[in-house]
Amino acid sequence: MAKTKTAFFCQNCGTQYAKWAGQCSACKEWNTIVEELIQKEDSTAWKTKVNGSSKAAVPLSISEISTDKEERWDVKDQEFNRVLGGGLVPGSLVLLGGEPGIGKSTLLLQIALKLPYKTLYVSGEESLKQIKMRADRLYPGTNTCYILTETKTQKIFQQIASLQPDILVIDSIQTLHSDYIESSPGSISQIRECTAELIKFAKETNTPVILVGHITKDGSIAGPKILEHMVDTVLQFEGDRNYMYRILRSLKNRFGSTAELGIYEMQGDGLREVSNPSEILISKNEDHLSGTAIVATLEGMRPLLIEIQALVSTAVYGTPQRTTTGFNSKRLNMLLAVLEKRAGFKLGAKDVFLNITGGITVDDPAIDLGVVAAVLSSNEDIAVEKGICFAAEIGLAGEVRPVRRVDQRILEAEKLGFTSIFVSKNNKIGIKNPSITIIKVSRIEEVVNKLFG
Repeated sequence: MAKTKTAFFCQNCGTQYAKWAGQCSACKEWNTIVEELIQKEDSTAWKTKVNGSSKAAVPLSISEISTDKEERWDVKDQEFNRVLGGGLVPGSLVLLGGEPGIGKSTLLLQIALKLPYKTLYVSGEESLKQIKMRADRLYPGTNTCYILTETKTQKIFQQIASLQPDILVIDSIQTLHSDYIESSPGSISQIRECTAELIKFAKETNTPVILVGHITKDGSIAGPKILEHMVDTVLQFEGDRNYMYRILRSLKNRFGSTAELGIYEMQGDGLREVSNPSEILISKNEDHLSGTAIVATLEGMRPLLIEIQALVSTAVYGTPQRTTTGFNSKRLNMLLAVLEKRAGFKLGAKDVFLNITGGITVDDPAIDLGVVAAVLSSNEDIAVEKGICFAAEIGLAGEVRPVRRVDQRILEAEKLGFTSIFVSKNNKIGIKNPSITIIKVSRIEEVVNKLFG
């Protein structure tokens, strides 16, 4: 019988200690170090044998390494493909995190049901009947998806060996446990060991693995930070449960960009892909209201038109409020200071509230001009003319600065029926004979004169 051993781990960062301490020396958090039972054995859950010995890596000259583009599998979901960088890479590990009830299991089950590949969906949280009821609602009649309710990794690998699936989905990594670690499921040592076993399986069999990860109250993936370093891709599924729309973001991607965005609409029969996000980010209000402006932004390679709403009112208390939703509050303070210093608007004694509709967060500096237009529109109580949108950055000197890939922004505004767009005078525009009027400005004063006379 193997000797039982204990070790101390930081629950925040996963650092191991020989004895208990009040503060973690790595992440500087207090009271996060706990004792866990561990038991090391020579055997592993997944091992590939080649001629009676383990397969070993050999060094290669850099000139011998192939640079061919990696193969990608289409998961039959354009939004998921876009966020992954073009599809699922064989042998990769994808970690999907999100709040409880946001739709993580629904999204992955929906994808697993539509895949033309043999898929094993392992659930440690739901029964077979629960999954079957959801599957009948999402995508009935599939024969390529197999369901397994199990939490012990050794038994899961036994079923994998007999079924030989093309894709493996684990829901969730915090429910798994290995016989080689004595601590309880969800502990740092269990999460690290189970993830290491799955990585070994994925890399040696070239099978893509998708993991569901719980998140903590501050929004980070539960478990040690090393979990996010071990996997190839980290996706965040976010949105307000009181709204229909869900946003899929890439926080880490070894095979693509981390700037891509996928948008879904939650419906009774599952998640619908939103191919034209501008339809949900611009309100359908026909009234001519002050304090709103439309801006052309970019998320990865995708151009979006979003609506910015502003409300400027006289401050009731001595200190005026500055409240933003979906926009950086410090940048709003900077833009208000520029308006006061360069354009002469006295906003220092007024409350300013700013909201980006659709529940998304945007950090693209190209929306600066739209923010300024919305704030001034509310301050003057004059509506911005319908059909006008904006795409420019504002500098501290009050200058209108150029933005990247302005042609894509202009074409998106033109496609959605806008009649004119404000851009920087220094932007080089390569579009020939556009049907939309391009208004070039260099100073914020020019924008004020053209909009409000």
